[in-house]
Amino acid sequence: METLKQYEKSGKSMKVPRKILVVIPLRIGDVLLSTPVIRSMRQAWPDAEIDVLVFENTEGVLLRNPDIRRVITVPARPGFREHLSLILGLLRRYDLALTTQLGDRPTLYTWIAGKIRIGMQDGSSKEHWKQHLLTHWAFFDRVNTHTVLTNLGLVDLLGIKRSHEVVVAWDTSDEKSVRELLPFDIGLQPYAVLHMSPKFSYKMWHRDGWIQLARRFEANGIRAVLTGSGASDEMEYVGQIFRSMPASTVNMAGKLSLAESAFLISRAKCYVGPDTALTHVAAALGTPTVALFGPSNPVKWGPWPKGYNKDINPYQMRGTQHVSNVVLLQGEGDCVPCMEEGCDRRITSLSACLQGLPVEKVIAALGELGLALVDKSLAGFLVDSEKNVADK
Repeated sequence: METLKQYEKSGKSMKVPRKILVVIPLRIGDVLLSTPVIRSMRQAWPDAEIDVLVFENTEGVLLRNPDIRRVITVPARPGFREHLSLILGLLRRYDLALTTQLGDRPTLYTWIAGKIRIGMQDGSSKEHWKQHLLTHWAFFDRVNTHTVLTNLGLVDLLGIKRSHEVVVAWDTSDEKSVRELLPFDIGLQPYAVLHMSPKFSYKMWHRDGWIQLARRFEANGIRAVLTGSGASDEMEYVGQIFRSMPASTVNMAGKLSLAESAFLISRAKCYVGPDTALTHVAAALGTPTVALFGPSNPVKWGPWPKGYNKDINPYQMRGTQHVSNVVLLQGEGDCVPCMEEGCDRRITSLSACLQGLPVEKVIAALGELGLALVDKSLAGFLVDSEKNVADK
């Protein structure tokens, strides 16, 4: 496969692209894990104008990104007029357009927008028609290659140096908002961020685990701060668990933007969360992170640790693993990871591997990251026992 540099030498196109469009119409996690591609291009072509096209309500993870000029949003299900307006606005406006996604719409948007068009292919016959719309394509591995490394295959086609950095950013206004909303001094009070509600139920840990974990944090002088989106069902779920947590717990669900959440996490002693976008944020920031994984494929979707710049997968398919600032804690069972949508094979079902994961394993994982949470009731029992022995 030719690189872009080889393509240019053939006289078919321009030299360095001045206007670039990156097409990522999917979920927030997919958008975030595409930022290494954007950072690679920014470092190679510092004067290029880089725009990004995403679905509405996923743009928040990019709005403070210093590598991007403009974020363009499109509805997940646009009407005819909206689609036509988007197409006319994109039509061959970019020297280079590329997509990190395999789907039909990302490929079509890339074809419409770019003079040079780079995308993904998985080698299957049903996807073969897209090759005719693309100048070049990289191999899309659905199972055995991490998403960051799969995306960086596009960078190789461009003939530029890879950056493995997942980029998370905020500004001073985000910092100010968080400091004003919290009922404690973020610089003085140690706290842990708990993100309890993923988008889909099959990625959830059990509610009692979160309650016990918050109690253990409080017993060790650490506040639990809860995060979550503004979706009504998520806020209700977090609110129900919050009411059973210690009085020191702070519920920030629905109150923070993604940039504000990133700042909050960056100052935390640790973060605990399931397979969701905010867990990727925590890992990328270098915050000690425990990622709770059940059905999900850790090879493909494990949170990319800060500073990890190897061209090999951070995680294997099975087992609990500690890589840099992340412990990926995998639920138990011969079927794990099944890579299915819960035990009932639907997004609203639960997963036995996560529902049976005990809180002590989460606490042990935090210990691996350097945060020892003493069981105060057990510590009190041992002190009393030692005292009794001494009295005798």
